[in-house]
Amino acid sequence: MDTRWLTAEERTTWLRLIAVVELLPGVLESQLRRDSDLSHFEYFVLTGLSESSDRTLRMTSLAKRTNATLARLSHVVRRLENRGLVERVPCPTDARATNAVLTDMGWKEVVSAAPGHVDTVRRVVLDPLTSEQLVQLRTIADTLLPRLDPNGNLTELYEPGTR
Repeated sequence: MDTRWLTAEERTTWLRLIAVVELLPGVLESQLRRDSDLSHFEYFVLTGLSESSDRTLRMTSLAKRTNATLARLSHVVRRLENRGLVERVPCPTDARATNAVLTDMGWKEVVSAAPGHVDTVRRVVLDPLTSEQLVQLRTIADTLLPRLDPNGNLTELYEPGTR
């Protein structure tokens, strides 16, 4: 099989995409750590719970929603439990399962952290783009996501009307 090497234009585009993919998490992480003492992943876990029915999800569902292994999620939820933001309880409908529940303190933390996070997302990603570019970015993401998430595990959670 012959390798289809990148053209100069493709290489430049690819390297710029990689730069965005590498730099964006650090920018989001820095803002959340500075303003809320949360990692980006911790914030992602808390918002996943805040957007769910009764602020409760099975750990397996929360792992799917956050694209995390159960081991990683369990470690992070333990840290959040230690801070009083989340609690784990037995699932009332399946004794083998455990639910993660956002506490009132966790809710207050999400509500407090959200404005700074949204401001950062707007400042570094959304506001620099024109309306047309936002549509293009959405179209690009919609094109790439099925290849990155062929089973739709993460993608289906963020379709309009599914939260």
